[in-house]
Amino acid sequence: MTTNLQMKWKDGKHRCCWANPKNELYVHYHDEEWGVPVYDDHKLFEVLILECFQAGLSWECVLNKRESFRQAFDFFDVEKISQYSEEDQQKLKENPQIIRNKLKIKAAVTNAKIFLGIQKEFGSFSNYLWGWTDQKIIYENGKSHSELSDTISKDLKKRGMKFIGTTIIYAYLQAVGVISSHEDSCFLSYKL
Repeated sequence: MTTNLQMKWKDGKHRCCWANPKNELYVHYHDEEWGVPVYDDHKLFEVLILECFQAGLSWECVLNKRESFRQAFDFFDVEKISQYSEEDQQKLKENPQIIRNKLKIKAAVTNAKIFLGIQKEFGSFSNYLWGWTDQKIIYENGKSHSELSDTISKDLKKRGMKFIGTTIIYAYLQAVGVISSHEDSCFLSYKL
């Protein structure tokens, strides 16, 4: 018997229910990026900034604008973003291709500065992030936050980061593969 979920996917693969089968970009993101462990600081910074912009919106909205974000934010060069002036921030606020929330734009600059501080303290942001789990991947699904996301969010807030509540941090940990959360029926699910 074929379920509605199975009928959505022309290739016959089961995917997490949030992956929109009508958006090729989203399907590619689900299949190739989401939940894949990331250790590269540049990529970790990009995803962190995008997750902060996602606050209160759908990830699909942010993903659809990712290329525009890359162009507008100097391809997520953390050094450059940490030096953005008020004028630079104003240009971003006027860019119709991105999410033009002035608080989130300001947070990106603040978070870039703190990201650099964490790199200096730990040798890399990757060391900081993966150190919370002793370099291990956590396998769980069906959650929007956890003790881990609570703890990391609290630590980042203490350091001065903005737009990094526990739900955003949980989504970030899922996106960069610290937490593997593919649904049990998904072809990418890790079966214990």
